[in-house]
Amino acid sequence: HLQLVESGGGLVQPGGSLTLSCEISNTGITLDYYGIGWFRQASGKERVGVSAINSSGDVKYYIDSVKGRFTISRRRRDNRKNVAYLQMDSLKPEDTGVYFCAADAGVVVTETYMTEDPTEYDYWGQGTQVTVSS
Repeated sequence: HLQLVESGGGLVQPGGSLTLSCEISNTGITLDYYGIGWFRQASGKERVGVSAINSSGDVKYYIDSVKGRFTISRRRRDNRKNVAYLQMDSLKPEDTGVYFCAADAGVVVTETYMTEDPTEYDYWGQGTQVTVSS
């Protein structure tokens, strides 16, 4: 069973930066086979995939609107504990929303595609609010 805990959200002015963290722990099988996605949900809107990283950390995907501004990464502490990061720079008001990290062993991540259907991810964090406003 996986547990995901996000942190790092907050209020920032346009042009500012935030780094979101997602602590992932697993009491079952190794995390080495799990891809990780970051999703954003703006108020009154559907949850949208923003970025994803594959199980080995060498393939990353970004939605067009965040390319060049966001950077996803993951750090392996051991085979049952990982930390995923989403470094967000040059933030814009349209980046505002609740950000969720999610993990699943069956997701697909390429440089041009991520599994975007939220129902394909079995494990979710509680979300962290990001507000970009002056």
